[in-house]
Amino acid sequence: MPLINNTAAETAAYAAAERFHGADRRFYVRTFGCQQNEADSESLAGVARSLGYAKTESPHEADLILVNTCAVREHAELKALSVIGQYKHDRERNDRLIIGVGGCMTAQASRRDQIKRSYPYVDFTFGAAGAAGLAAMIRDAIIRREAGEGRRDFRGDPVPEPIVEGVPVERSCSYKAWLTIMYGCDNFCSYCIVPHVRGRERSREPDAIVGEARSLVESGVKDITLLGQNVNSYGTGTGVDIAELMTRIARLEGDFRLRFMTSHPKDASDRLIEAIAENEKIARHFHLPLQSGSDRILAKMNRKYGIDRYLGVLERLRRAVPDIAVTSDIIVGFPGETDEDFEDTLKALRSARYDMIYSFIFSPRAGTPAASMPDQVPDEVKNERFSRLLELQNRISLEKNEEYVGSRVRILCEGQSKTDPAMLSGRTGGNKIVHFTGDAPEGEFADVIITRADTFTLYGEPAK
Repeated sequence: MPLINNTAAETAAYAAAERFHGADRRFYVRTFGCQQNEADSESLAGVARSLGYAKTESPHEADLILVNTCAVREHAELKALSVIGQYKHDRERNDRLIIGVGGCMTAQASRRDQIKRSYPYVDFTFGAAGAAGLAAMIRDAIIRREAGEGRRDFRGDPVPEPIVEGVPVERSCSYKAWLTIMYGCDNFCSYCIVPHVRGRERSREPDAIVGEARSLVESGVKDITLLGQNVNSYGTGTGVDIAELMTRIARLEGDFRLRFMTSHPKDASDRLIEAIAENEKIARHFHLPLQSGSDRILAKMNRKYGIDRYLGVLERLRRAVPDIAVTSDIIVGFPGETDEDFEDTLKALRSARYDMIYSFIFSPRAGTPAASMPDQVPDEVKNERFSRLLELQNRISLEKNEEYVGSRVRILCEGQSKTDPAMLSGRTGGNKIVHFTGDAPEGEFADVIITRADTFTLYGEPAK
């Protein structure tokens, strides 16, 4: 089987895998966390496929298990460790099983040490976006096992490395695709572990990104999402900013939509807003995390903007793109948050009128400044505020959705609805879920008339 990256390491890894596992070898990837992790896992799967492994949906059938972890919250790490613990039984049943654990969790030395001590059946660890070196790690793990060595390989430090292009990718969907444009983050929000586990910002070359986007469109992909910890800051050292990059991609021939996430308000430029307004292929959806409506709390979060600046960006965005759907992130109960601070957040919601929010109750994250801040908010207070926040936003979301009733929208059909087998399901350019009747093919665009709305979903029928 030809390798996409025909390097000596990959050739040796292919031969080692065939020798160790035989021709009928299978891999399984378990992913925790965000869209970036999902994209990284597609690269892990691509490398495994290039080494001759076939995909299986069950870890019990696998000869190679790769776990891609998340470190945003301790709960995500504990869940990943619990799952890894279950693979002990698979290793006992299959003494040729190779297990690798990577991602954001293993970028922390303390977690790598824990895996080394408590999970002796894990063969190696690797850091976030570690697919570039995966073939060599699999090869080395096999060589050690064949030699009867007890030594294992524990890597994962988030040291910025040159970006490796051409890593194989096995995409999980034929008509939707993640497209990573940058890695790392330079913002260091006081509650966030990401810069500590993914390293500093590095941007891919624009020609490589546009070339990959062109290949995706030519292969039939209809919905492309550009990914990065802060896509708005894309371009350092490349001479191209996010606005120009998206314009170049939007000019490609073909019928497709272009999205991007996640944005930081401090870098949401007028050039980016203009690019969205001027290019119909750029989806009318902007995810603009607020986190708090209090200037005092925003300063403690190290967000580098105030509420007036944030609302100014939102005003310019809606003036330039009136049909834009805006979503946001809100953290409730940040250390030191008073009743007045929380009321400022509710005030901001009433002013911003988001289509939807992703809301989180603050939980201390070891390794971040916020974890050791004084005046931690009691759980009962956080829970009460969280309920009030959701009550307000759900009312706004319903009102926003009801505005769509009677309108004609273009959706990308994603197949049968998960909640009603008699209906199809899809998403608008504004990322709103639509359940609708008809017989639209999965992976194709369709026009729908919205007939009904609830808080989280629109309902419709085929447009005549």
